[in-house]
Amino acid sequence: MVDSIGSQYQNYSPTQLKGQQLDQKDFLRLMTAQLSAQDPFNPVDNQEMVAQMAQFSSLAGVSETNTVLKSISEQLTAQTALLKDIKAAQTPTTPATPAT
Repeated sequence: MVDSIGSQYQNYSPTQLKGQQLDQKDFLRLMTAQLSAQDPFNPVDNQEMVAQMAQFSSLAGVSETNTVLKSISEQLTAQTALLKDIKAAQTPTTPATPAT
């Protein structure tokens, strides 16, 4: 079974990301290869496959959350810098000195 999967995807190279991680497209290709090469009289455990898919979905959600939080952080940093510039540009009013 492993040989048939290996020969089927001999020239396949995974998507290159930071740290050379597999993405959702790679996962789906591997799952399709696994399903097409499995023995119909001894199929893969459905619970195990569903658990793997749930883990992948969870990971995708965490990744998206990290992206959104990074964007929010960058916006807050820019706003803080802008407020500092505005505050620095304001001239402080000096209190009037009483005449003696």
